Amino acid sequence: MARSAYYKWLNRTPSSREILNEEIIKEMKILHEKVDSTFGYRQMTLHMNRNFEEKLNHKRIYRLMKVAGLRSVIRIKKKHSKRTTPQHVAENILNREFTAEKPNEKWVTDVTECKYGQSKKAYLSAIRDLYDGSIVSYVLGHSNNNQLVFKTLDQATVLLDGEHPLIHSDRGFQYTSKGCKRKIDAVKMTQSMSRVGRCIDNGPMESFWGTLKCEKYYLHQYKTFEELSLAIDEYIHFYNYDRYQKRLNGLSSMEYRAKAA
Repeated sequence: MARSAYYKWLNRTPSSREILNEEIIKEMKILHEKVDSTFGYRQMTLHMNRNFEEKLNHKRIYRLMKVAGLRSVIRIKKKHSKRTTPQHVAENILNREFTAEKPNEKWVTDVTECKYGQSKKAYLSAIRDLYDGSIVSYVLGHSNNNQLVFKTLDQATVLLDGEHPLIHSDRGFQYTSKGCKRKIDAVKMTQSMSRVGRCIDNGPMESFWGTLKCEKYYLHQYKTFEELSLAIDEYIHFYNYDRYQKRLNGLSSMEYRAKAA
């Protein structure tokens, strides 16, 4: 920087905007202390707009709060987990080709969270066949861990009769584990994974979770794990055997599958 430019900056007259910013920061500090640091930029914007004649944009308040080191003490999300390095990553072989010519040609799988009681959590793992949309296997557990996924995989592969499906998932830690890769290799299946941040790559499985939750889960409150488990059993049986689908010519998944057999 040139010496002349520095002294010009040093001796400059503050602009009206800078003067107003200083006044806003001063008022925000007083209010921040008054409300025990509970206000975020939204509430702060509402209050500052009452104190000053000029309408202040929420982005400006957010920036000035940052400059002044003012931050709400509530609703600060804490990170309880660390990002892990995948042990194995597969290519997106499925590539959104969500149709299959025969049963057990292409499977998709995922895990979703369900709640019961006083905010207790359960986790549902399932495998869906893209030929007829049927749920091949599912397991409801208390923990979202490798065993939940492995048990779901074991239930599905024991039903195979010489087929070697492509199985597609997201990049969850269970599916990128070496244990999962060993199980898939043992039954000579091909593994495929969604790209990072692309939920649509596993669209059929996400679609099923949405259907299950809208048509069953959200309509009731479950006090116990047993109540939730029974409801899921009932719905998946209904989905496979009694829920008719237009794309299957008005048949249920099992009816359509029986025709293929």
